[in-house]
Amino acid sequence: MTEAALFDVLRQGLWVAVTISAPVLLVALVAGVAIGLFQALTSVQEMTLTFVPKVAAMMAVFWVSMSFMTATLVAFFKDQLIPLVAGG
Repeated sequence: MTEAALFDVLRQGLWVAVTISAPVLLVALVAGVAIGLFQALTSVQEMTLTFVPKVAAMMAVFWVSMSFMTATLVAFFKDQLIPLVAGG
């Protein structure tokens, strides 16, 4: 295995990690900004108000996008890692 092939597989693996984590992280960002704006507008500084809705939104998006995440990861393993291990 050459260095170029190793770096290519590593780059693709990092891109798969970004692709898989993007939906959950984007929802966490949007929910955090929305809750922070709500807290700033109403002057309500409750810790559970920031934590519970954000975690609930992240869990809902994770549940909805779980098939996409699994399919992306399986495709990466099937197309890149398994042939690499089996061939060399």
